[in-house]
Amino acid sequence: MSGHSKWANIKHKKGAADKKRGAVFTKVARSVTIAAREGGGDPETNFGLRLAIDKARAANMPKDKIAAAIARGAGDAKGEELERVYYEGYGPNSSAVMISALTDNRNRTVGEIRHAFSRYGGNLGESGSVAWQFEQRGMISVPADGVDADDLALEAIDAGAVDVEVESDLVTVYTEVTDFQRVKESLAGSGFNTDESELAMVPTAPVELSVNETVSVLKFVEALEDLDDVDQVWTNVEISDEAAEQFAAA
Repeated sequence: MSGHSKWANIKHKKGAADKKRGAVFTKVARSVTIAAREGGGDPETNFGLRLAIDKARAANMPKDKIAAAIARGAGDAKGEELERVYYEGYGPNSSAVMISALTDNRNRTVGEIRHAFSRYGGNLGESGSVAWQFEQRGMISVPADGVDADDLALEAIDAGAVDVEVESDLVTVYTEVTDFQRVKESLAGSGFNTDESELAMVPTAPVELSVNETVSVLKFVEALEDLDDVDQVWTNVEISDEAAEQFAAA
C-alpha cells in the first residue's frame, strides 16, 4: 500500500509545508497537546506524546513551543479545550476517506469538512461508513537515500514488521499497533531515520484510479489538510508515480 507515505513525500517535494509553516506549527502543537492530555506529559511513558514530539521536531518547531504545548496538555498551563474527532466519507471518484481532526468547536469543524466534500463532489458519511475499509497500522517511512533497503527490510521484519514497501526514494515499514514502538526503536537504534513515523489508517483493499482521477483525489486531500482543524487524512487510493508527478507539478 503506497498511498499515505507517498502522499507525505509528495507534499515535501512540493514544498507545501514550507509555504504554510505557521499552520504546520499550529497543527503539530495541537497534536502534542492532545497526546499529553491523553497519556500524560512524560514522553518516556507516553509513546503517543513521543511520536507527536518527533513530528514537531521534524517540522523544526522551537523547543520552547513544544514544551508549552506539553504543559497545556498536561494541565500545567491554560489553552484551547481540544478534542480529537474522526470523520469519514466518500471523496471524488468514490474514494474512501478518513479524517482525524483536533478541534475546540465541533460545529465549525464539521461545517468546514462538509463544505470541502461538497466542493469536490463527495459526501461526508456517518460513522462507520468507510472505516471498515481501513485498519490501523504503525507506519515508519525512511528516506531511501543512502539506505540499504534489503538490510532495512530484514531488520524491520526481525523486529516484528508485517510488511515493507520499497520505492525509489522511500522505504515504508508497516507494523501491528502493538509492535510499532519496538520496531521503531529497533530501526532508530540501527541508525535509520525514523522521524516520519505514525499510527495510520491503512486501506485493506487499495483501489487504482486513472491518473486524472487520482490527481483529483489528491487535490481534495490537500484541501482537507489545509483546514486548520484537520490533523490527518487517509484515503484508499493508490498513488501512481505518474499521478504523483502530475500533482506535484501543479
